[in-house]
Amino acid sequence: MKQNIIKWFIFLVMVFLLSFVLILGLILFEGKNSENLEVDYIIVLGARLYGDVPSPSLAERLKTACAYLKEHENASVVVSGGQGPGETITEAEAMKRYLSNKGIDENRIIREDQSTSTFENLRFSLTKIQEIDPNANPEIIIVSNDFHLFRAKMLARRLGVKPYGLPAKTPPTSMLKSYLREYFAVLKSFLLDR
Repeated sequence: MKQNIIKWFIFLVMVFLLSFVLILGLILFEGKNSENLEVDYIIVLGARLYGDVPSPSLAERLKTACAYLKEHENASVVVSGGQGPGETITEAEAMKRYLSNKGIDENRIIREDQSTSTFENLRFSLTKIQEIDPNANPEIIIVSNDFHLFRAKMLARRLGVKPYGLPAKTPPTSMLKSYLREYFAVLKSFLLDR
């Protein structure tokens, strides 16, 4: 009996390690794959605010989006994120303010301010695009931190679009936590986000 328990334990540990290495490899690969194409819309995924100030992760996403928008002046941007605990405004409003303060025309910025998860960020953002252009079948670029793009693109494909990714840097102070957390988030999204 005891040997069977030990065998099962070893088996489960091996399955965990194999899945961890495989998923982490996919996350790392996708995070290095920058696709700076000409598209009609980019979607910037929300992240934590401190009051109304973007967290370091969100600041990196906004820097990346701003650089793209300055280079591709015909693209519009959907800033996506609701209001979480400790936030005095929605993430979308904070992103809109950041981009307009950096010289991006407010007419190019579309706010999606109801989402509370990556899946909702994408689903609600795509709905906003359809409301603006009902005939659109857009190619989109998703802007998020490098660790987050594999899952974001997986979810976008589930929603019926062909996504591209534009990775923002992950702040060194949150790198280990972000990658570990993302492993479990990928498993959750794979099983539950439909």
